[in-house]
Amino acid sequence: MRLQAITALALACGLGSPALAISRYNSTQMSCEAVRERVINEGAAILRYPSTRVAGMTLYDRYVTRNAACEQHEYAARSYVPTKDNPRCPVLNCQDYEPRPGGFGKPNLRF
Repeated sequence: MRLQAITALALACGLGSPALAISRYNSTQMSCEAVRERVINEGAAILRYPSTRVAGMTLYDRYVTRNAACEQHEYAARSYVPTKDNPRCPVLNCQDYEPRPGGFGKPNLRF
């Protein structure tokens, strides 16, 4: 019985670890093409970059390839991050979705 409990615990820990394995990149050290390629290949990535408004502050967010990578109450919205070769590299990140009366559902943007 003890072996089964240990096996179940090990399995549970193993299933939870992929959520912690998201890659993190400094977008200003990469080209726009490289940033977009990493997000597309991995499905989601955290991108960091310096704030333009507050000196010494680093901004970061999770960027995705499509709506399916977001929570149920979110959708993938167009966003921009600075890169080595482009101050406004287009990417997608999850934003809260608030349905409007008579609306047609979440926007469906893709890379």
